[in-house]
Amino acid sequence: MTPDARARKALYHAFVDQGLDTWLARLPDQLARGLDRRRHGDLPGWEKAVAKLPELPADRQVALDRDTVSVDVALSDADRRRCHNLLKALMPWRKGPYRLGGTVIDTEWRSDWKWQRVAPHLAPLAGRRVLDVGGGNGYHAWRMAGAGAAFTLVIDPSPRFYYQFQAVRHFVGDADGGRTHFLPAGIEDVPANLATFDTVFSMGVLYHRASPLDHLLQLRDALRPGGELVLETLVVEGDATTVLMPEERYACMPNVYFLPASRALALWLERCGFTDVRVVDEAPTTLDEQRATEWMTFQSLADFLDPQDRSRTVEGYPAPRRAVLIATRR
Repeated sequence: MTPDARARKALYHAFVDQGLDTWLARLPDQLARGLDRRRHGDLPGWEKAVAKLPELPADRQVALDRDTVSVDVALSDADRRRCHNLLKALMPWRKGPYRLGGTVIDTEWRSDWKWQRVAPHLAPLAGRRVLDVGGGNGYHAWRMAGAGAAFTLVIDPSPRFYYQFQAVRHFVGDADGGRTHFLPAGIEDVPANLATFDTVFSMGVLYHRASPLDHLLQLRDALRPGGELVLETLVVEGDATTVLMPEERYACMPNVYFLPASRALALWLERCGFTDVRVVDEAPTTLDEQRATEWMTFQSLADFLDPQDRSRTVEGYPAPRRAVLIATRR
């Protein structure tokens, strides 16, 4: 059985075990659309890279509760080089860091720093069902598994991230008890009024949504009553009436719509049916947290800021500032 076939089988079984019957019937269409080779010309190469990863010995040391998601396993020099080259074939790697079979993946984002800011404020994840919306290659999902989540589902429409996740899964094996999964889909593919998850994360997504309130309502509807939302997004300084809408681009990104002040975002959440809304962190994004590396060689934050004034983007807007809000579904 190919790694892709194993992943699909595990996903189906997980949905059955979690009682996600209304969603289960939609999985074939969602997987077919998310992994459609006609839409993603590079997809066969990513699939092949994962399939070519060498078989690993059962004896391995897996750490999902540390800053670097790590799998230490004894490999021959040839297999170590093979793993390194195949993982390189999945570039760019944006979220991490990882250490897999001796290969250190220094990702664009120090996603562990974000986790350090978020984790102290969470309701304990042990035993909870978690949805990670726009979770990239799954770095935070592995950290959620390391914190004891009973079931974590990453949804992200990027097939590259899907195969990066499967590559990490190849190394992790069953060390997480098979509790962590990835569906190449978006929040719009989650059945309406699911009301199932104990915790829903949406980190780095809201500012890409043309209708941010609709996104907040979709997140709310995926939560059970009393469930917890963890929302991280770009914000600007200001009060409950402050919202920035860039003209064409923000920090060179074309698909950025609304950047509210954190107080305005808290009001949005309250209007969308959340209580106990609180801002638990707010800080500028630094050039040490987001940067180009050997594993992400394209332009990064330094290229998106005014070289004469790092407090502004190249378009003249306030430089990226991110806030984390936590709220409870009524």
